[in-house]
Parts: sequence; C-alpha cells; structure tokens
Amino acid sequence: MASHHHRHHRHHRDHRDHRDQPRRRHGPRPGRRGDNRRALSQNFLRDAGVLRRIVRAADLPPSALVWEPGAGEGRLTRALARASREVVAYELDPALAAALPGRLAAEGNVRVVRGDFLTARPPARPFAVVGNIPYSRTTDIVRWCLAARTLTSATLVTQREFARRRTGDFGTWPLLTVQSWPEFAWQLGPRIERHHFDPVPRTDSAVLRLVRRPAPLLPPGELAGYRALVAEGFTGVGGSLAATLRRGRPTRRVRAALAAAGVPDDAPVGRVTPRQWLTLHRALRGGTG
Repeated sequence: MASHHHRHHRHHRDHRDHRDQPRRRHGPRPGRRGDNRRALSQNFLRDAGVLRRIVRAADLPPSALVWEPGAGEGRLTRALARASREVVAYELDPALAAALPGRLAAEGNVRVVRGDFLTARPPARPFAVVGNIPYSRTTDIVRWCLAARTLTSATLVTQREFARRRTGDFGTWPLLTVQSWPEFAWQLGPRIERHHFDPVPRTDSAVLRLVRRPAPLLPPGELAGYRALVAEGFTGVGGSLAATLRRGRPTRRVRAALAAAGVPDDAPVGRVTPRQWLTLHRALRGGTG
C-alpha cells in the first residue's frame, strides 16, 4: 500500500486524520534504514501481547483467508498465519518485502506480495483484512475495505481518535459510517497505548472493526436510495437536517419523519444516529413529493 509499510507502521507525525482528507505522502529518502522508516510512515509493533489482542479482536475462523496491508517485519503476519488458513501479506518497502519470505518460511501458509495493497483486486472468495496501518492512509484503506464485495470483516489498528469518531464514540456520526451502516457494523476495539510502537507516535491507537452484517438492514433495492438520502442530508444546506430535507419535500412530511425518528427539528446532521437515519429513510421512502 503506498505508504503501506503498514502493519507495523504507524504514521507518527500527523495526528489529524479524523477527516476524510487525503494526506500528503512522503517517499523514501536516501540514508540510514531508520531515515527510510520515518519517511515511509513506518511504526512497528513488537509486543507479543498486543499482537495477540489484535488477532483476538479479528475473531478469525480457522478457515479464514486473511489479507494484511503492510506486513512490515512480519510479526503480526506470523500471528495471523497461526490463527487462519492462509495469509496474503502486502508490503511496499523493498527491503522489508525481500526479508519477509525468509522470516515467515516456517509458517507455510503465507504469500508475500511486494506492492500497494490499495491497487489490489479483492479475491473472489470471502476474506478478512487485518493490519496495523499508517494514519495517513487510514481513510483510503477503510474505503477499499467497504468496497470489497467479498470482505467479511476488517480489523485495523488506527489512530484512536479516528476509531472513536467513526464509531460514534464522541456522540457524532460521520457520513461514511452512516452510509455504510445498513451493511457494516462499526465497532471500537481495544486501545493500544503509543509506547507499544517504534518509533513512538504522538497519540494512542485503537482497533477499529468493520463487520459485514449477515444480511443488510434494508432490502438491497433500497440501499442506493438510503445512501442518496444520507448524502443529501450531509450537504448541510440550511444549517440543520430538517432544513436540508425540507428543500425538496413537504414540511409536514419531513416533520412527521423526524418525529418518528426522534430527531429534534434543530438537530445538526452529525448528531443523527444511524438507527435514526434508517427510520428517516423508511418514513420518506417513495419520492420527494
């Protein structure tokens, strides 16, 4: 993954990736290995107990196919290999990628791919993603996972603020979480203190879990309409969700839908929960007139 010297890599300079904004990437520079590691946003996890916590959080069946973004030094890769049937480990850094087959040879069920995880085509069969990913690429990797039709779950070590924000832990709900909610559960997993990483980043991390629901919370034919309604609501026109929705619908109808969902008339869009959005969709389904 470009910059995906993941796995055991954590972006240690920019701690503001709670916004869905692409982040500037830094390429490798000539010099010592440590210089290259910092340039490539590489932060490694070496604590065996922390690695076991990540694997437990992933809740992998023994038959699982696992894709790992940014295998780094291969420590999490090894733990994943022992908990699943097969691991495909992506690593962009040439030196790290070259060393991985030798380091993991004893496992026998790991395939190393030198390249950018984000450019990979998801497998045709069900698979899970597990990785310690750089802060700078978190949103891109999350979007890739949500778009992968055969993905069963993603277990990602991210900046803790990012994980809390995406799972509603601050009392607000971002667009990406709300739009994908009918198909994916977003779960905040264990906290990982910053001192477990090398180099030490500025903030703590946490495990973020995306779990595909056994069946969507809406009929498949309604998913596109639900996502369109949410996107409309997040345009922010009018200053409140009610004002935005009234632009194309009768006031009485919008007021009734908000009441059914328990949404105050002056509620900002970010305070509306995914469950309330599902109720709004059902109440407003069938056109804008």
